[in-house]
Amino acid sequence: MFDYYTREMDVRIVESKERKLIGLSQEMSLIDNKTFDLWKNFRGRSKEVLNRSSDDFISLQEYPVDYFKAFSPANRFVKWACIEVEDLEFIPEKMNSLILETGLFAVFNYKGTAQNAQAFFQLLYGEWIPNSDYILDNRPHFEVLGAKYKNNDPNSEEEVWIPIREK
Repeated sequence: MFDYYTREMDVRIVESKERKLIGLSQEMSLIDNKTFDLWKNFRGRSKEVLNRSSDDFISLQEYPVDYFKAFSPANRFVKWACIEVEDLEFIPEKMNSLILETGLFAVFNYKGTAQNAQAFFQLLYGEWIPNSDYILDNRPHFEVLGAKYKNNDPNSEEEVWIPIREK
């Protein structure tokens, strides 16, 4: 768990397996944040996905190559609300698929609300990554919303997966 006062972060370095995902995606920015509507639409339709490989939900971001180099809350990216599936044989109408390739990730546990996440991500990108043996890799970032995830609850927990590679 992340400790806001000591600025220490517990991290696992994980070589992730390939993941097949089905869900909805939408372009947005932090200023023009459409996350709530995206998840509301997907949660209402998620039972249409028949071949789930997990009960977890995945929130995924596809950032442009220079997103973090010239960061601005107005920068656009693609956000996904999705679930992992066994195969991509059946994709419900108006949903999309994505294959998340294998790769190295730094995995952090985050506990708290979305409103408190800004400080967590500022430390992650502003301190942990620059002071680690890794740099960001140009692959999707994602969060696993498992059994301990509770929207807008201060006791909510999720895993934050950040794509990395050695310096």
